Amino acid sequence: MFQKGIKTLFALFVVSFSATSNAQDSISITNAPKHYILGDVEVSGKVNYNSHTVVTFAGLSKGQSITIPGEEISDAVKKLWKLGFFSDINVYEKSIVGDTINLELNLNELPRLNEVKVKGLRKGKAASVLKESKLIKGKIVNENLITTTRNYVLSKYKKDGFYNTKVNINTIPDSTGNTVNMVLNVDRGSKVKVSKIQFHGNEHLTDANLKKAMKETKERSPLNPMRILKSSKFIKDKYQEDLGKIVEKYKEKGYRDARITMDTTIYNPKNNRIAIDMNIVEGRKYYFGDIRYLGNTVYTNAQLNRILGIEKGEVYNGTLLEKRIADKSNPDAYDITNQYQNNGYLFSRINPIEVRTANDTIDFEIRIIEGPIAKFNNITVSGNEKTHDHVIYRDLKTRPGQTWSKATVMETMRRLGQLQIFDAQAINPDIKNADPSSGTVDVEWQVVEKGSSQVELQGGYGGGGFIGTLGLSFNNFSIRNLFNKDAYKPFPMGDGQKMALRLQGSSYYQTYSLSFSEPWLGGKKPISFYGSLAYSKQFLYNYNTRDVTRDQSFNITTISLGVGKQLAAPDDYFTLYNTVSFQYYDLNNYRTGLFTFGDGSSRNLTYTVELKRDNRGMDPIFPTFGSEFSVSAKFTPPYSLFNKIDYAKLKDLEEYKIRTTEPMKAPNGADIPVGSFLNAKGEPVDNYLDAAPNQEKIDQKKFNWLEYYKIKFKGDWYTTLYGKLVLRSVAEFGFLGAYNQNRGLVPFERFYMGGDGMANFSMDGREIIQLRGYENQTLTPVNEFGESIGGTVYNKFSLELRYPITLKPSASVFLLTFAEAGANFDTFKNYNPFKMQRSAGLGVRVFMPMFGMLGFDYGYGFDAPPGTIQKGGWQPHFILGQQF
Repeated sequence: MFQKGIKTLFALFVVSFSATSNAQDSISITNAPKHYILGDVEVSGKVNYNSHTVVTFAGLSKGQSITIPGEEISDAVKKLWKLGFFSDINVYEKSIVGDTINLELNLNELPRLNEVKVKGLRKGKAASVLKESKLIKGKIVNENLITTTRNYVLSKYKKDGFYNTKVNINTIPDSTGNTVNMVLNVDRGSKVKVSKIQFHGNEHLTDANLKKAMKETKERSPLNPMRILKSSKFIKDKYQEDLGKIVEKYKEKGYRDARITMDTTIYNPKNNRIAIDMNIVEGRKYYFGDIRYLGNTVYTNAQLNRILGIEKGEVYNGTLLEKRIADKSNPDAYDITNQYQNNGYLFSRINPIEVRTANDTIDFEIRIIEGPIAKFNNITVSGNEKTHDHVIYRDLKTRPGQTWSKATVMETMRRLGQLQIFDAQAINPDIKNADPSSGTVDVEWQVVEKGSSQVELQGGYGGGGFIGTLGLSFNNFSIRNLFNKDAYKPFPMGDGQKMALRLQGSSYYQTYSLSFSEPWLGGKKPISFYGSLAYSKQFLYNYNTRDVTRDQSFNITTISLGVGKQLAAPDDYFTLYNTVSFQYYDLNNYRTGLFTFGDGSSRNLTYTVELKRDNRGMDPIFPTFGSEFSVSAKFTPPYSLFNKIDYAKLKDLEEYKIRTTEPMKAPNGADIPVGSFLNAKGEPVDNYLDAAPNQEKIDQKKFNWLEYYKIKFKGDWYTTLYGKLVLRSVAEFGFLGAYNQNRGLVPFERFYMGGDGMANFSMDGREIIQLRGYENQTLTPVNEFGESIGGTVYNKFSLELRYPITLKPSASVFLLTFAEAGANFDTFKNYNPFKMQRSAGLGVRVFMPMFGMLGFDYGYGFDAPPGTIQKGGWQPHFILGQQF
């Protein structure tokens, strides 16, 4: 009998496992087998688990019959070892009382993970590795974890083309207990390049054709080693896709049986290059034979043939046939499947079957299962935590009881994205309970809200002084909760209204503006109401001395109200807008040459009607298809018809000449330079008031109420060229006219072209037209003295290639390259739409919900602005708030 609680040095048996032992030889048996009843099992050593838990994991229970030496203890140790939690397991006899034996489990736990650091990778890449490898605090650190982590990183970067990635993992004991810190040192190296792609057996398609078909796997070219548009690289998954594209290319050319019988890749670690070699069997060229339709009752053979667009005798094109049946790359494609899907046949199935091959001709049967017409049943929304349900439901085109239409589903996705309340990339119509027997389908619209407020807070030095700007924009406002303090989270929101407040100022000017829009006035119909109020004040500022004269000022007060109505015809993409606006210009001793009078006022009452068609989708930040067209007309009342002023007589009172256009001599013989002011005697004077004392009174009378009309047109198209590459095409035209030629064109409301298209403040109602590659507003007509006078007619054309880097809700980023051309003229008589200033360049856009659109363009102007001989050259442009 052994004394209780004391280990025997010559135990009847010892069973142990350790991190350095093997399961086959880790059991040491020191005595002949004997039967016992298991008593207490004590757990000792470095272990954090509860003793009862450890014993349970071991499969031991008090009172069970065990044999020593025997399988029960060996099995218990193996079970604990398989858990992977321990580095050392020992079983000792503590005492034997009669036929009862008490045991001790001595365990040493493996260390746990405290923190992990990744070196050699950027922050974002390192975070991705940690997340995907599931290296979280508290995880058991063993050889398996280290090996698995190393293999994961190697595999991850090998898939991305980094074949010579090196990973070194170190574990460092931590002072906080049985924990370790892990350091992953990752050296990705450089991507493997494709040194050579060789084809064998291709006779009908050249090597160049086949290499072009491979969209991702590109051969390294000694003539173009940088490959600006598509770099040379080898990524295994992409390579497999490119092999399929080669076969597709053959199918497009009629070689239905073409296949790649062998492909080999040989990697050379010395130069980090890979060579590709493949054998191709092209087969014969095929042609379409007879095409029959089976099962069609809704559409005639002739109707389906017009959609299919394939005639007997044409070269077989398997890719085209698939697209005309169902174009998976374009959800809005004109194909047979969409024809059925857009007219209620949700359960339709269309399958092309080859039924006969005779020599080089293939006959097809297009077998159609039309199924019943489906109706929308339950329509629900989810994911909107702040936006009220009615804001979503009112824009849904999918209504209970209506006939199923895929086009309607797509249009609803576009409309929800256009709200700019939800992440357009995450809008998901979850189709549920599609039941052919009842002909019904449920749709749950899943949305993800994004930041609906934007803040503009900036300060800078420009225009001769410090300029500060504060702007707040709310895209999901709720004015009915304006006085409900419980709704401020942090502001009342959820009704889809828009409100914007902007303040800007410097030492010599301030502007304040407030705007509001309600997209569904009354909540019953898509009739929008919008309004704005703005006030600006500018003091006379001397740019040389930076002195501000506050008793000389120019104030503008603007108010506008409008209503927009969504039309049902020609289709519901059309909206008609009607806007009434009033501007009051108040000049107080403000004689700067900006206007021909410095004291007095001018009023601008206008009515604007605009017809717009907008079907851009799906994401308003990065549209990939669709277009936006608008045509507008802006009118003032024709005051000259009823104000009883004889403008022809008034025109005769104007001084015939108040400035010199060529060098002259004064009556006293002195030289008079070009641009000097002259009085009626031909003598030089200081300003135009001294030269023409009646001019200010005449102009004050002419421009007391502004009289003009303005016509504008804009077309904006988006076309997906390939993959994510999108082409944007824009055409614009504008014209400012006068009712009464004797009264003439107003100096207000003119077009100023050139530069980034942004305007901090506009004192004369001018419109700023963007044309990159030139300094701001330099592509504007000038008078004989070189002074910018604004244009009355312009046209502009623009092409942009856009490619997205990321379209996540937190930030959307895309790159672009552009080519633009435009022209701006002082009168329609001088208008020449083909005489334009041209430019091209590169840019980037970043949209963040909190700050709106930010961007940078670098453009080159190929022509000289009006009044100069120097080309525009390279010009940087910073974009704030504009969605170009």
